[in-house]
Amino acid sequence: MKRLTRRLTLTLALAGTLAASAASFARADDQGLTIFDWAGYEDPSFHPEYVEKHGDSPTFAFFGDEDEAFEKLRSGFKADLGHPCSQSVTKWREAGLLQPLDTSKITGWNDLLPGIMAMKNLATDENGKAWFMPWDWGDTQLTYNSEKVDEKDVQSLKAFADPKFKDRVSIGDNVDDAYALASLAIGLKDWTKMTDDQFKQASDFLRQVHKNVRLYWTDTTDIVQALSGGEIDLAWAWNDATVQSVANGAPIKSKKDTDEGMSTWVCGYVLFKDAPGSIDKAYDYLNAVNDPEVAKVLVGDWGYGQANAKGMEGVDPAVLKEKGYDDVHKFVDKTLFQSPVPSDLKLKMIAEFEKIKAGY
Repeated sequence: MKRLTRRLTLTLALAGTLAASAASFARADDQGLTIFDWAGYEDPSFHPEYVEKHGDSPTFAFFGDEDEAFEKLRSGFKADLGHPCSQSVTKWREAGLLQPLDTSKITGWNDLLPGIMAMKNLATDENGKAWFMPWDWGDTQLTYNSEKVDEKDVQSLKAFADPKFKDRVSIGDNVDDAYALASLAIGLKDWTKMTDDQFKQASDFLRQVHKNVRLYWTDTTDIVQALSGGEIDLAWAWNDATVQSVANGAPIKSKKDTDEGMSTWVCGYVLFKDAPGSIDKAYDYLNAVNDPEVAKVLVGDWGYGQANAKGMEGVDPAVLKEKGYDDVHKFVDKTLFQSPVPSDLKLKMIAEFEKIKAGY
């Protein structure tokens, strides 16, 4: 199955380079810390306090997607910190790749958004050990062409399966976002508790959506082009798709307040087991990216939220409104957080989604 990255398009725009392979490095004079990350996140504006303290950025090694990163790590690649998203945390932990975080060394740990910290099996486990520091987050939401679609026709996510939108729909070629949409549509907010019957209902809904799908988009460039060019009128897309479409002059709007809500994804940092570098520098880096001032860069330039509540509160209200983060608390109330699901359920989702896309 073709894999996606939430960051690829913005990385290209901001970093001016293709996401590099796991073997690629961004060298720095400070060799005491290696970050395994997506290309583009080596930007010093994300960790100015670290540069101020140590004189330079850490070394960065890049991956193109999390499956690639996982295989590279299992084959023996060594780094100190990594930047996975919520769906990978449990998998990486269960594979023995991580060590728990000492939260007493992370300034602002208690300032992380409660709604994000409440995601099951994400930041902490059942024993209270912390394995992940949430950092960047965004949402997948109903997105539509306001000149061709009446808002009253897209009040519900069930619109994706409405025959009136035949050949006018696009959803991502991404099992997590697809089943997040389907889970919400059947009234399920916590997919970690999905029963066999609910899985069937969700899959049946996606089969109905498939009848309307013109294309399954693979990155933000795809969906922005399809929306801006009038190829499709209704999409299940990441929040930056609307921002970029509007920047292209297209009449695209997003709707966070559908009857069923939207889906929120979260990415952040983990500490690798047997990290070869300086543990003190690792925590210096976590503190640097978690600094509230960094939210102004993350929200303003990238259109993503920072998990630090104080950071979000410090962003210009006009910028928050423009990027859709003017009421952070509403994300908690009507959202399906893409928490890690049990491995057997994830495998079922992957297999079934492939069948659905093939028309079975």
